[in-house]
Amino acid sequence: MAGRGSKSAQSRTEAERVRLHNARRAWHDGQIRRRVRDNTIASIVGSLIVVAAIGSQVAYAQANPPAPDPTPSVEPTEAPLPTDTTVPEPVPTDAPVE
Repeated sequence: MAGRGSKSAQSRTEAERVRLHNARRAWHDGQIRRRVRDNTIASIVGSLIVVAAIGSQVAYAQANPPAPDPTPSVEPTEAPLPTDTTVPEPVPTDAPVE
């Protein structure tokens, strides 16, 4: 008569190993799917930020045109006179040079 614990210890161990292996594999596959999803979302959000930045720059440039170039004045102005820039000569000292 076969009792309640008729499975051998080896078959129980084997069944537990298979169960753990399948659980780890399912967890790992879930991690891969999550990473792919996260990378896809990050790429889309990054692209939207770049497009929004370019769009805001274009809108700003159209709403606020650059300042006009200055036109030359009619009155002539005097150029500043060159100044004499003399370089002072070094004064010798009695202190030893280190």
